Parts: sequence; structure tokens; C-alpha cells
Amino acid sequence: MASKLTARKVETAKPGKYSDGGNLYLIVSETGARKWVLRFTWRSRAKEMGLGSAASVPLADAREKAASARRKIAQGLNPIDVRRRDGGIPTFGEMADDVREALSAGFRNEKHKAQWKSTLETYAAPLRAKPVDTIATDDVLTVLKPIWTTKAETASRVRGRIEKVLDAAKAKGFREGENPARWRGHLDHLLPRPSKLARGHHAAMPYDDVASFIASLREREADSALALELCILTAARSGEILGMRWSEIDFEKKIWTVPAARMKAGREHRVPLSSRAIAILHQLEKLKAGDFVFAGQTRNKPLSNMAMEMVLRRMKVEEATVHGFRSSFRDWAGNVSSFPREVVETALAHVIGDKAEQAYRRSDALEKRRRLMEAWANYCEPRANINVVSLRAPHGA
Repeated sequence: MASKLTARKVETAKPGKYSDGGNLYLIVSETGARKWVLRFTWRSRAKEMGLGSAASVPLADAREKAASARRKIAQGLNPIDVRRRDGGIPTFGEMADDVREALSAGFRNEKHKAQWKSTLETYAAPLRAKPVDTIATDDVLTVLKPIWTTKAETASRVRGRIEKVLDAAKAKGFREGENPARWRGHLDHLLPRPSKLARGHHAAMPYDDVASFIASLREREADSALALELCILTAARSGEILGMRWSEIDFEKKIWTVPAARMKAGREHRVPLSSRAIAILHQLEKLKAGDFVFAGQTRNKPLSNMAMEMVLRRMKVEEATVHGFRSSFRDWAGNVSSFPREVVETALAHVIGDKAEQAYRRSDALEKRRRLMEAWANYCEPRANINVVSLRAPHGA
């Protein structure tokens, strides 16, 4: 049968399906993506075999791939199974690792990269050994159902990452058909909407218990205990503390500048350091080893993401989390102090107001936040040694 396609036609064809003869088709999507598909019948059932993207597989190569597949069919072999056995189709785990590596340059920080890795290795473990073209809706539901209502935020992220991996597999010609991890029009008919799930909050220690907790914390000599105290005093996120570098600390001005790449909002954040926070840093400076303030056991690596959580576990603190101390600070600031809400929210590195308000808000209220953080540090000081100061905001704050 005479071929119906030319190289020019492949490049310029509008969205649709175009036959090249011998059941080889060029499929052009509405977005302009072009892929090769061989259609055949196997054991009385219609099958489709992806032969790759037209952007990377020229017409001549697509014809050769189709001819090779037809020869296998004539020999009584399913070409899809043969390709899978020959290693032509990667497993989900292999594909996930490739996608993570390709996307990692755009991740804000090492923690985000680690989360991608851990979620797809831990929660999507049942998928990792499966050829990527065999994963169906039931496989995805097997992963999601156990955590969908108990770990809503994590489950939503896992679903999105599985969807991205399977989309990448399809773009490379390893899969055909709809994405079984797609939410809209698919899984939304099979699982409750995430917005209807109860979002859990990080367990927080009551703020009036923090001072006595810090007294116990100071009995521990580990760097991770100092990291946790500094985390509490600065109301920072754990990743910001663990990633802290000496170059970010200005001892003279008593400021810690967290670069935008490590901030959740993607904006540089200046943290005024209280007297106690500076004392902790001076203590650590005497043992300085490398760029990281809280250096890990591996050279040029910080402490583990779990280091501070493990301190809580060893102290048998069950009703609080590291992140929850930010809530302790927020509750204290709202209930005990009279510092303005916008000053407190800025201390937490929260984005305040709409885009117009943000555009006009040039200052980060550093000096007002300095008084706030010093007041919080004094409140957190174990009561036997506390240097009592007024918790009221100074006039004009």
C-alpha cells in the first residue's frame, strides 16, 4: 500500500488522525503534540502500541518500528509484551526517578526534592516495579485510598506526582490512552473531593508550656536541641533552620537573611535575631565545621530533616510538632502581646494582603519585628532566669 504521509505532512498536519498505511497512524493532539501509534488486533482485542513522539522519531524510523512490530505479530508474538521484556518500557520507578531528576533544577530547595523522592518511594511503592504502560486506575486507587482521608494533603501531592510521571511516560511514547491518575473527570468520580476532607493541623504546644519545655531542652547538649530552640525563637520553618548557612548571618546587625530559594513564598526573608538566638549562634560558631550552621555527619550536608522531630520523640513529647511551635508563637502574639497582626504575620513570612497592597508594602517592618521577637524570646526564657520585659508593643509599633 502506498504511503500517505510525507515528512512535510508530519510537521504541518493539523490536529487529527492520519494513516500511513499498514495500521501506522500519526496522531496530532489539540496542543500540537505528535505521536506515532500502531494499531493491531491481538486475541480478538484491539490494541494500540505507541512508537514514540514524531518530534524525536522521524517518519522513516516510525515505519521501520511498525514493520518490526508487524513481523512479531506474524510470528505469533505480542510486540508490546516483547518490548516490555526487552526493557523497552521502563518501570514506574525508573520513570519517576527520571522525571524527578529532570524537574529538580526547578525545585526551590533540597527539601522539595527529598519530598518528591520519599513520597514516590514510600506511598507509590506498589507501582514502582510495574511497567509504566500497565498502570491502570485500580493501581492508582490502591495507592491513594489508604491515605486519602487520613493524610489528605500528602495524598493529594502523591496523586499529582503520579499523574506527572504518567504524563511524561505518555509524552515519551511509553503509554497510550488517558492518565489514570487524572483528577478532573476521572478520579473525582471515585474519591471524595480534597476540599471536603478535614485538613489536619500540626499539633502545637500551648504557649504557656514553652518556657518549661525550653528549660528541659537546654539539658540536652546535641546540636539538634539547639536547632529546635532556635527554630522556636525565630518562628521559622524547620527547613529554613536546617538549611541555615553562616554566610546568611550578620552578627553585627543581628539579622539572619534567608534566601528566596529556601522560602515557601519564594521571597527573601530577613529574621531579626533576639539576644538568646545570637547566643546560640555564637555557641555553635565555636564548633564551626563547613558552610552549614547545623552541619550533619555527611560532609557539606546539614542535619537530617528528622533531627528536630527526633528530639521531641526522645523527650517523649507526643502532643506537639516542630512546625506546631509556629502556632504556639502565633497564639502567644495574638493572645498575650498587642503587636499588630501584620507585624506578626510578617514574622511568620506569610504573604499579607492582595497583590496591590503587596506592591505598595515596601518595608518588612524589621525593627518592629525585632521588638516582637525579643519579647517572644523573653517569654520563652525559663522562668527562674527570665529577664522580664513588657509584652506590650512599644508606642508606635
